[in-house]
Amino acid sequence: MARAKHPSKDIEAALRYAEKLGWRIEVGGSHAWGRMYCPANNPECRGGEFCITSIWSTPKNASNHANQLRRIVDRCTSPTPGSETEP
Repeated sequence: MARAKHPSKDIEAALRYAEKLGWRIEVGGSHAWGRMYCPANNPECRGGEFCITSIWSTPKNASNHANQLRRIVDRCTSPTPGSETEP
């Protein structure tokens, strides 16, 4: 079953980008719209600090939040399918 679309087109585009690289998106949670999970979930990857990221439903600036989500995906130190760092 497909996940629900995010109401912001910028954030939805960032989520599709993350999914293309293997990140898992789960909708729901307490205060967040959902969460984004790294496919590697490697504790050595920056101490596991960015392996789970909250996705806000109504951030103050949706474009900035979308850029932040892309940055988290791009700076992941564990190679993921389709990434440039994969051998």
